[in-house]
Parts: sequence; structure tokens; C-alpha cells
Amino acid sequence: MTTSVLSVASEVFPLIKTGGLADVAGALPLALAEHGFAVRTLMPGYPDVLKRVGRGKIACRFANLFGGKAEILAVRYGELDLLVLDAPHLFDRPGGPYVTPAGYDHPDNWARFAALSKAGAAVAQGAIAGFSPDIVHAHDWQAALTPVYLAVSNKPRPRTVVTIHNLAFQGNYPSSIFADLGLPATTWSIEGVEYYGNVGYLKGGLHAADVVTTVSPTYAEEILTPEGGMGLDGLLRGLGDRLVGIVNGIDVEVWDPQSDPAIAKAYSARSPKARSHNKRALEGEFGLRRDDGPIFAVVSRLTWQKGLDLVANACDDLVERGIRLVVVGSGDQMIEGQFLAAHARHPDRVGVRIGYDETLSHRVQAGADAILIPSRFEPCGLTQLYGLRYGCIPIVTKVGGLADTVIDANYAATSAGVATGIIFSPPAAPALVEAAERAHRLYDDGKRWRDMQICAMNADVSWRASARLYADLYRDLIKE
Repeated sequence: MTTSVLSVASEVFPLIKTGGLADVAGALPLALAEHGFAVRTLMPGYPDVLKRVGRGKIACRFANLFGGKAEILAVRYGELDLLVLDAPHLFDRPGGPYVTPAGYDHPDNWARFAALSKAGAAVAQGAIAGFSPDIVHAHDWQAALTPVYLAVSNKPRPRTVVTIHNLAFQGNYPSSIFADLGLPATTWSIEGVEYYGNVGYLKGGLHAADVVTTVSPTYAEEILTPEGGMGLDGLLRGLGDRLVGIVNGIDVEVWDPQSDPAIAKAYSARSPKARSHNKRALEGEFGLRRDDGPIFAVVSRLTWQKGLDLVANACDDLVERGIRLVVVGSGDQMIEGQFLAAHARHPDRVGVRIGYDETLSHRVQAGADAILIPSRFEPCGLTQLYGLRYGCIPIVTKVGGLADTVIDANYAATSAGVATGIIFSPPAAPALVEAAERAHRLYDDGKRWRDMQICAMNADVSWRASARLYADLYRDLIKE
């Protein structure tokens, strides 16, 4: 018997992506199909999304959804079963999903994503004929009001799950918007959406959901502390066993060095030496001097959270130690400037591309020897999983999902042949440089490095195990 799930997310790969949320929203539904769950995903109808999916079939209409008419279009895109919220007054505009072309938050984001949640609640309670989901799974603050709207309705409702992808983003807005959300006055309370005098979208969703998940077991523990909880640790501790950490996976068909059309030469754990062709191609693409030393890479948002200021400050030290560096990403202008300055000082040792290119990220993972991920906190992280899959050894801080997915190359792990990367702590420049030196020494010992690459590439980074955990969680909720 197939069980139906409504997923609500603000971005879905491959249609629109700013981070790991999109990858999860795009891959988890497909992995759950193997466990008997049919997932339909509700997402906003951004202009680029509508261009790619077409008009589809009108599944339901809203006469007035936060200031204008709206429709939900039912479409198939590849293997994804999508419900696209076509609300031109909210989503038909230039810029990214959340920001203007100038890089500022859209001033009506509060209405745009309250609309997504309200539409999600309507669909969950029968707005689309013939569709009555057993589970509603809302992702991050942009969808977190969905269980709130469901909780205050007088209709029967499905069971609800909220996933925290990054607690740093909570969707907090001034109290002046509360009257326009269409919520009863009783929700303006500590058990509702009120949050230190503001409206807290994620905070409200955490209270209303039947279960809260986050994207790694270690992060689920970290957010219970004042340091990691970002103001919500008390609420999260109160959830008890209703808070569950399930590590993310990746789409191993999209990320597969044996069949990846983006890379110079295919390879696998059985033919790791073929990676050298991709390394040579990466040197050419970034204008790096060809030599036998390692290439370390950064593919990331260039932000404080990701610890990329540490790498920027350590560039000269890394170069002096014979390490070449490839950087792909954008973010904090100061960090961008530091990397560009490092490239100017070392034009054939440091290559930099400001901006993000999905195809280029595949080539970097296939050609670089190691990937630097010195995050100060990391709910799960997908970059290290791509690195494992491609034999690009992750060098990571001991936080969140990084600690859960990488096995440090200490003496015991290398002796047992199970090491897959380098873990260091704390997130500070000296520790980063020391970890880089440790990786360099392993690289110089060719056999140990190849053994570690092979072990990394054989690690199961798919959704297989995690989808089973979500399936079990859903089944337990339905039984309750």
C-alpha cells in the first residue's frame, strides 16, 4: 500500500537551488518511493521554474492569497511530482528566491512564504481533489507555518514534520505582520508564533509539528546548547524524543564519477589513477602551475559560518607548504576580496571563480585532491559527501554532519583501512594549517592516500539508509 506525503519546500533541485535544502527536497522524494511513499512537492512558481516546467494542469485556485489570485499547477518534472504555486504578485520578479538583484531580502518575504505555507495547509486538507496526504513534511522556516495553519484549523489534519536545515535562518519578522497572517489571536503566545516580541516562523513550526528533524545526529545534539541553539535551545530541549537527527544523503546518479558528463575522464574506486586526467584538466581551467603537489579546493558560500575567512587568511601559509588552491563560490565581499588578492599574489598557485556553477563544482570535485570545509557549525553539509563520492578527500571541522560523515585518518583508522578524511578542531587558522599539513604528508605517501581515496569512494553517501529512517519515522507517526 502506498502512503502519500506532501513535501513543502522553497527550493527544489534541479529547478532552483541556493543550498543543500534544494538537494534534499529534490532527492528525498525519489528515495522514499522505494519504501512505498508517494511524495508530491509544493514549491513556489518562480519565473525560471515556470519556464522549465510549463503550465501543467490547474489543480486548485485561490481567489486571494496574500493580496492576489493564485493557482497550484500539477506538473511532472523528470521523476518529481510537483505542485507549483503560481502567484505572480508574490513570485514573478527578478532576483533569487529570497533576494532582489541587488542582493537585499525581498521586503515581502514574510507574505511570500506565509502564502507557501497557507497553500500547503490547504492542500493537506483536501484543496486538490483526490489528494489527501498522510504526512506533511515542511522544510525550514519558509514552510514552517504549514503545521501552524493546520494546527489551528477545525478540520482533520495529517501528521506533520518540520526539518531544520540550518537553525541560523529562522524567518523572524516584526509583530506588525501578525494581523495579516490570518492566524487566531491565541497563536500570539509563547506556544505559538510569538518570539521575543516578533513573529517567528520557524519557532511557530517547531511548536506545532508532531516531529522535528534535523539533518545530522550531531547537529541535533549541538542545537540543544545555548551556543548552538541560537535562541531556540530551550524549546528544542523541550521536544525530547520528538527531535530526531537524520543525516542527509546525495543523489548518487547525479553525482557519479563513472558516468558524470561534466568531467574530463570517468573513473571509479576500481580505477582511481584515472582521476589524474581530471586533475590536469583542472590545472588548465584555473591556470595553475603543473606539478606533483596536491590541489586543495573550496566550493562553498564564502561566509563566516563556513569558516572561509580561515582559509582566506591561511592562503599564503598553504602556498608556502606546496599546496595549490582552487576556490569556487560567492558571499561575503571581504572574503571574496581576500581570495582575489591571494590569486593576484600567487596567480599560478591560487585559482578563484567568484560565483557558483553546478557543472564546475563537479569538475572541481573530480580534479582536486582534497576539499576544505572548515565550518564553524554545519547542520549536515553535502560538499563533503560529494568529495567522498569523487575521492576528493574532505578536510573538515569536528562539527555537525561533518563529524558524522567523515572518518578521521588517525593512526587507528588508517591502520584499519577505514579512514576517509581529515577532521580537526577547533575552527581556527592554526588548526586548519596543521590539518592541511597532515593531509599533505598523507598525500606524499602515495599508497596511503590512494587507500583513503578508495575507502572514501566506497562509502555509502546515498539516501538509502536515511530514506529508510524517514520511512520508519513516517510510519510511526501514522500509527500514533
